[in-house]
Amino acid sequence: MRVLVVEDDQDIGRAVARFLREAGYAVDLVADCQAADERLSINTYDTLVLDRCLPDGDAIELVRRGRAEGNSTPALFLTALDAVSDRVAGLAAGADDYLIKPFAMEELVARVHALSRRRDTEASPVLIYQDIALEPDRLTASRADVDLGLTIKEFAILRYLMVNPERVVSRTDLIEHCWDELAEPMSNVVDVKIAQLRRKLGQPQVLRTVRGAGYVLGEVRTKPGMDTATRER
Repeated sequence: MRVLVVEDDQDIGRAVARFLREAGYAVDLVADCQAADERLSINTYDTLVLDRCLPDGDAIELVRRGRAEGNSTPALFLTALDAVSDRVAGLAAGADDYLIKPFAMEELVARVHALSRRRDTEASPVLIYQDIALEPDRLTASRADVDLGLTIKEFAILRYLMVNPERVVSRTDLIEHCWDELAEPMSNVVDVKIAQLRRKLGQPQVLRTVRGAGYVLGEVRTKPGMDTATRER
C-alpha cells in the first residue's frame, strides 16, 4: 500500500512517514502542492495524508481538483485548523477524514488503515487465498494456520498479490505499490524479496514466476494468445 504525505513541517513529515513505514506502508513525502501534483501525475496512491496550510496554497484545492477530475483516492487532512467551519470545508471539498494537530501517531496509522480498507469495497478484514490467510490490521499472515513470520515488505508484497490472485503482476506493479520513492527500480530488490517470500510460503508452491512478465499467486489466468510455455514454475 502506498501513501502520499504532504507536510511542510519537516519534523512532523518525517515522523509521519516513519510511523507509516513501520506499519507496512510505502510512503512518499513532499512539502507543497506543486510537488504533490507531480507525484499524483506519475504514481498511484492508496491514501493521501495532507496538511492544509502549505507554502504554495491550501491542500483543500488539491483535493477539490482531484475529485473534479475523478480521483477517488481517500484523503485525510492533518492540520491545526480546528474550527468547525474548517473541518466542514475540508469534508465538503472531498476529504474522507480530518485529524487535528497535535495527534497521536497510533491514531493516524489506524485512520489510514481504515481509509485504505474503505477504498476496496470488496475487501475483507481477512484476505484468503487457498490456505493462505492475511490480516491487514494485525500485519500477520499464515498458511495452513502456521504463521509465516513475514517482514513488513514481504507482507506488503503478499497483500498486493492476494488482492490480485491468479493475475500476473509485474516488477513495476510491485515497485509502484509496495515501495516508495526511495526504491531502486533497476536493482534486484524485488527478485530478492519474492525469493524470500516464496521460501516462507513453502510447499506446495503457490507463488510462481512468469518469465518475462512478473509473478503470480496461484495459477495464471490464461489470456488469449498467451503461451503456457512461458510459465516458469
